Amino acid sequence: SREALKPYLLEDIQLEGFSPAADLPGKGAIVTRANFGCGSSREHAPWAVEVNGIHVVIAESFARIFRQNMFNGGMLAVELPADTIADLFTRFATADTHLATDFENSTFTFTAGASRHTVPFTLSGFDRALVNAGGWVEYADANY
Repeated sequence: SREALKPYLLEDIQLEGFSPAADLPGKGAIVTRANFGCGSSREHAPWAVEVNGIHVVIAESFARIFRQNMFNGGMLAVELPADTIADLFTRFATADTHLATDFENSTFTFTAGASRHTVPFTLSGFDRALVNAGGWVEYADANY
């Protein structure tokens, strides 16, 4: 089941000060660097993200299959330039940060205390349609 995947999200990540069990609960997004999702060729990896309450992953780049499986599940996998990601880490890495997604206007707004930063993003029309539908199955049911 998807629920059985929950404790395994990012379990192998070895970063000083990061504990998936302690740091992921209550979070709705991941901001990361390049090639996120590499090594996951099935929908199980995005399911583990989703079952942990995370519906947005922002990265410099994604493994192709992981990225598409995020959209197939109705979740956002948004690529931003490396310098934008670096700036986000500089501004917000040590702060409790809130992310607001304005899907219609294609912007993310990051807020931590008095610091606020809005970042535009782009999606293809089809990826946007998958998210609006709630994923591939829902999109296919409505369109075929």
